[in-house]
Parts: sequence; structure tokens; C-alpha cells
Amino acid sequence: MGEVIVVTSGKGGVGKTTTSASLACGFARRGKKIAVVDFDIGLRNLDLIMGCERRVVYDFVNVINGDCSLKQALIKDKRFDNLSVLAASQTKDKDALTQDGVAKVIDELKSEFDIVLCDSPAGIERGAFFAMYFADRAVVVVNPEVSSVRDSDRVLGIMSSKSRRAEQGQTAVKEHLLLTRYSPERVERGDMMSIGDVEEILGVKVIGVIPESPEVLSASNSGVPVILDENSDAGQAYTDAVARLLGDTVPMRFLDAKKKGFFQRLFGS
Repeated sequence: MGEVIVVTSGKGGVGKTTTSASLACGFARRGKKIAVVDFDIGLRNLDLIMGCERRVVYDFVNVINGDCSLKQALIKDKRFDNLSVLAASQTKDKDALTQDGVAKVIDELKSEFDIVLCDSPAGIERGAFFAMYFADRAVVVVNPEVSSVRDSDRVLGIMSSKSRRAEQGQTAVKEHLLLTRYSPERVERGDMMSIGDVEEILGVKVIGVIPESPEVLSASNSGVPVILDENSDAGQAYTDAVARLLGDTVPMRFLDAKKKGFFQRLFGS
């Protein structure tokens, strides 16, 4: 049976779907057979970032309602034969998801894929709850600023007490933090929380640090997950995070502020 990994956050706009797309491609590149599922019913974006929006015929809700089979709804990625996408519905609301319906889809995916990656909506509403409920592991995406960290603490509390694993008395959901939009220069100035601050507050270890990078937006707009841009710092950082999630020991990078050259120090630019 495959493993279910949820990518979640307490606050919106922290880079969760960007992270889901990059992790999915990273796992596929490492040879894992993976399905990535968009739980953001009514506001789907995963298909855009994955570059398959024009190929969506059936969606997650169609499968739950029995309008099509899971096989019909899964979209095979053009870059990786071992990666498939299950899009969210744009026309339904969150109430279209039922626990029994989601359980049936997740269990069928687990029987066919090594990893089922759930791209959760932000917060604690219905879609987010179901994305977290079935997880074996969680990647909590956090910006190193107070409101994001506080909201993530709430999400961690829900997973520890209300997941299927918790209800069945199994070992707890294994939790990881992924820091996005990290700027060592701002940390040095005291404008941003440090990695140690975030880990201490949330009590969870950081699995990856994604530096602030203009390549992230460019990649998203072109439908190419940033992990595939191997020349960008963000792409390399996501590659490192995937390696750590697979059990590799990889040193953290992009944590130190870049040293200014002589003329930058002289002229302040």
C-alpha cells in the first residue's frame, strides 16, 4: 500500500500548491509512482501549476459521485510517466466531499501508487480536514512570520488529535515543516523569524528551506514546477527537500546571507 502525504498550512498564500507540484515532480524523478490530488474544491490551481489545465475532463468530485472511474479522471503528466494528477472541481463547493467518498478514492490510489500527495486548501475547513484526515505524513508549509506560524500550530494540533491514525490508535502522523520565502538577509535584520525560532514554537523539525526567489512565480505562470529549474536556488532547495523526505541525509543550503562585494558595501546596493 502506498503512503499518503498531505501538504498543508494554516495560512493561505504561503506556497502550498507550488510545493505540492514540486514535491510531486521530485518524487517522480526519483522513480516513485505518485498521484497528486487537489483538495481545493471550487478554487483549483494545481492543474495550472502542473501545466495540465487543458486536459482536465473529469475531476475529484466526479469520481466521488460515480460519474467516472478514477482511471478516467487521472491525468498522466507529460514529463513523467509515473506521475498522475487528480484535479479539483471548479464548479462544486466543499460540501461535495464526503468522508466515505474521499476514503474510497484515497484507498484506491494507495493500492496503485507508492505515494499519494494531497494538496490541501489552507486553514481548517472541510477540504483541508479531509486532506489531513487520511495522512500518514504531513508537510506543513510555513512562511517565517508570526501569523503563518500561529496558524500552522492550529493545523498541527488538529492532525495530532483528529486524523484517522489518531482515531484508530495508530502511530501519529509524522510531521515536517517546510519554510518558504526564506530570506537570510531579513533574518539578520530581525525582520523575519529564524529557522530555530519556528522549530522551537511549533516543536517540529524543518525538512527544507525554500529561499525567496523570482523563479517561483515565473515557473508557476508557465506551468512548469520550479523544481524542474535546476539552475534556480528554489528548484535546488525543493530537490533537497524531496531527498530528505525519502530518507537521504542532505545538508541545508541557502541559509546564510550573501556577502556583499566591495562596491556593494561602498555604495549600498
